[in-house]
Amino acid sequence: MVSFLKSLFKKLSSNPFSKKSHIKLGLYGPPNGGKSTLANKICQDWLGEEMSTVSHIAHETREIKIKEQVNIKNKKGKELTFSLVDTPGISTKIDYEEFIRKGLKKVEAKKRAKEATKGVIDSIKWLDDMDSVVVVLDATKDPYSQVNITIIGNLQARNIPVLIAANKVDLKKAGIDTVKAAFPQYKVVGISAKYGKNIEEFYEQLFTLTS
Repeated sequence: MVSFLKSLFKKLSSNPFSKKSHIKLGLYGPPNGGKSTLANKICQDWLGEEMSTVSHIAHETREIKIKEQVNIKNKKGKELTFSLVDTPGISTKIDYEEFIRKGLKKVEAKKRAKEATKGVIDSIKWLDDMDSVVVVLDATKDPYSQVNITIIGNLQARNIPVLIAANKVDLKKAGIDTVKAAFPQYKVVGISAKYGKNIEEFYEQLFTLTS
């Protein structure tokens, strides 16, 4: 599945709606890293509404979700407007039996696995349409996973500006230094999307990322 994932990155070209009228900021990463939680936090802070559904079961987000015209401001009064794109989690393995173990019935588990696989393909299709990408990683997990390396490698190959959000710093097992050591070529911001920790620093880095 790892080689399949790599071949997908190579084969899939930009999607047909890639005419850029304004900045598209994509949230990418493995399942359950906190992409949708971060998307909700951004939208709650600046639009007063949520964007995505979150769950403890992987692949809750299985379709591309877009929130247009997100406008943020920093302390200096500078403004940044972008379309926020929450993508399905990219995975090297999607097995319906994993969903059964989480309590889903077989029919529902198979449906979820099929939709999750399509979601991975869609995420990669949309990659070439992104102006900038925030890679959201679970800071409590090993950053050197095949999925992370594949995602980062392909972003680097495409010269897409990247900010890494090392999420879940509210947990004791979080290792920000390990994430920084794994990807020294990029800025890493430790955040808790759930509790809003360091979110101001994250917003400030978005201005640098998209400039």
